[in-house]
Amino acid sequence: MSSSDERSDKPDQGGVSRRNFLKGTSLALTIPLVAGGENEVKAAGAEVPILGPGNVNITLNINGAPKQVSVEPRVTLLDALRNDLDITGAKRVCDRATCGACTMIVDGKPVYSCTTLAIEAQGKKIRTVEGLEQNGKLHPVQQAFWDNDAQQCGFCTPGFVMACTALLEKHPAPTPEQIEMGVGGNLCRCGTYVGIKAAIAQASEQMRKRGPAKLTRGGKSNG
Repeated sequence: MSSSDERSDKPDQGGVSRRNFLKGTSLALTIPLVAGGENEVKAAGAEVPILGPGNVNITLNINGAPKQVSVEPRVTLLDALRNDLDITGAKRVCDRATCGACTMIVDGKPVYSCTTLAIEAQGKKIRTVEGLEQNGKLHPVQQAFWDNDAQQCGFCTPGFVMACTALLEKHPAPTPEQIEMGVGGNLCRCGTYVGIKAAIAQASEQMRKRGPAKLTRGGKSNG
């Protein structure tokens, strides 16, 4: 035993050694997990229901339609859609909320789906790039990306399209500062930023002419 280990076993002036303190703390933390039973734990004196660790059945509202899926509580929204529902528009690139390739719109706000748990998205309106096309016609942002060559390899494109859509829905005529804030969380390794800015300008004009469109069941527009 090293001298540091010997010191950790010696009680301090209060009569408790550091090692015994850590042992007691670990025991105290594990007791509530057992006391509440299999499906609940004690927290602040109240019984709180828990999910898992096995699969749980959840319903996700995706592009206006309910989708049932059975996943472990640790599964992200990105993995649930790609692996279980075969909705693969959003891409996994950095897998750490840095590049924005996995961006989806949840309750009107762009989110990194690679760090959002699927169970946390229950009861919320989830929109993916697949839901933008309306009645067989590309969304103005999608069309603008095509027209302005705002994509190259394509991995970042779905995330950029969703971030730009959320930006223009919030700011129909965005300022340069609003554009920087709106798409600043998305990265393009191919460097198509000039095309992306041109696409935002074109889509902004088209969306203002078209007016607001309402999303109906199945992700189709009635506007």
